[in-house]
Amino acid sequence: MKKAFFAGSFDPFTVGHKSIVDRALGLFDSVVVAVGDNSAKAPFQTVDERRNAISRVYAADKRVEVCVYDGLTVDAARAIGCTHLLRGVRSVADFEYERQLADANRNISGLETVLLYTLPEYSFVSSSLVRDLIKYGRAADEFLPY
Repeated sequence: MKKAFFAGSFDPFTVGHKSIVDRALGLFDSVVVAVGDNSAKAPFQTVDERRNAISRVYAADKRVEVCVYDGLTVDAARAIGCTHLLRGVRSVADFEYERQLADANRNISGLETVLLYTLPEYSFVSSSLVRDLIKYGRAADEFLPY
């Protein structure tokens, strides 16, 4: 059974993130959306708010699990039986960073990383963009799947 671990801060979870998960379900039997709990960051949403929002998006799809984790991504993925890491790539700059991360993760854990390119219509959407829109009182609903 192929199980992908899609890790991120998801602060907030955007339509771009949802697109990656939805498309990955065609490649994997299941996807774990893993919300990173990084106490060094000042999040826009609490980790529980992020987990709950993503869980509502996928409430009807039992192939998607949502969890919270801290520590090394590869350790969390291995602990719940994931066979692959899943990442999204929006740009050339993202690609180089993700390639280096994939190489390091494979080296320390043996887990392969599958990179999915963001669909063109979502290539500019980021959690930072959505946070800024909300912070400054602008509508961001079109960028959120909930």
